[in-house]
Amino acid sequence: MKNIIAIIRPEKYHDVKEKLTEIGCNGMTVSEVKGRGSQRGIKESYRGSSYCIDLIPKTKIELVVADEDVENVISAIQEGAYTGNIGDGKIFIRSIEEVVRIRTGERGKKAI
Repeated sequence: MKNIIAIIRPEKYHDVKEKLTEIGCNGMTVSEVKGRGSQRGIKESYRGSSYCIDLIPKTKIELVVADEDVENVISAIQEGAYTGNIGDGKIFIRSIEEVVRIRTGERGKKAI
């Protein structure tokens, strides 16, 4: 099993959710976060003064999926989140040793 963490633009969340639902991936945890990538924020000017917005609002989506579903989930996230501009986001994949459903005690794939 894998834990997939996607950091995306907030305005692309509904597109990503739609793509994940199309492939049958319904369970997810969503958080509103702030961060910055290699571009180090956004530089803007207001009334002649320059300033830098150091931390950009992003949406973080976390999913746990079976190993065989990983590539489909990654493709769905990429399709939904893509704009072609800097700041589209990143996807991180980590291994999960075990999953336990609290209510039933089910383990592994059955608990996802």
